[in-house]
Amino acid sequence: MRAIWKGAVTFGLVNVPVKVYAATEDHDLALHQVHDEDGGRIRYQRRCEICGKVVDYAHIDKAYDDGERTVVLTGDDLASLPEEKSREIDVVEFVPSDQIDPIMLDRSYFLEPDSSSAKSYVLLRRTLEQTDRTAIVHFALRQKTRLGALRVHGDVLMLQSLLWSDEVREATFPALDERVRITAKELEMSSALVDSFASDFSPEDFTDDYQEQLRTLIDAKLEQGEALDTDVTFGEQPEKESGGEVIDLMEALRRSVERNAAKKTSTKKPAAKKSPAKKSPATKKQAASTPTAKKSVPKKEPATEKKRRA
Repeated sequence: MRAIWKGAVTFGLVNVPVKVYAATEDHDLALHQVHDEDGGRIRYQRRCEICGKVVDYAHIDKAYDDGERTVVLTGDDLASLPEEKSREIDVVEFVPSDQIDPIMLDRSYFLEPDSSSAKSYVLLRRTLEQTDRTAIVHFALRQKTRLGALRVHGDVLMLQSLLWSDEVREATFPALDERVRITAKELEMSSALVDSFASDFSPEDFTDDYQEQLRTLIDAKLEQGEALDTDVTFGEQPEKESGGEVIDLMEALRRSVERNAAKKTSTKKPAAKKSPAKKSPATKKQAASTPTAKKSVPKKEPATEKKRRA
């Protein structure tokens, strides 16, 4: 990974030098556009509408147009802003972690200690863990002032930029204003359906099926060319059941619970049969060394006893 920013986390008089790294990356296959007739690459050019010349990125400035006037902002103008010069991730407050709505989370960054001693870094990490708090921070990155959440991720401090409050839309749907009656039986059956799907979340259990199928398609086309038969490549896909309009909610819930229960039963592996326990060498040795019991032989009766009976 390559550091994209260097600065320091500051709270009070405590200073924690850090390097910032992007915590996520895109795994999608890179595709480009081509002309469908001849396969020629489609390219976009930055062309000036006044002189008609193609302009290099180094000669492009930014501008703001209010409808009547245009203000051009050069790179030096933007770099002169006080916030852009700041190299501090300033802690504003520490809040309970559960107060941060996930809808506000934007991009994630890893913070690496950037000093000879990581003591202040570890101290901040352990304090956040012990208090179950998240630091709300203020910082500037890539020509934007940002609000962020500084929290613990394993052994690392993670910085997640937050959306500003006015960037989160308010959801108002007229349909939700209507009164809906939910019966106790419907709620019970719905809870049973949730329980049938209940599990612990393991991200590594999930894969991007689209990207895997796209890679399969590309490999097949590289090998077979335009003669590729996609039905052969992917097999005949069964049609998925359409949700459609729910006529009887209780019936749909009941059938869903039954289908999910049957699916779980069919995926369970049969219990392995126990093989008979083998005698250990020591047991066999011990058995071999133990003398076998002698058969009891009936004693002969004395001759005098026989005469008496006669």
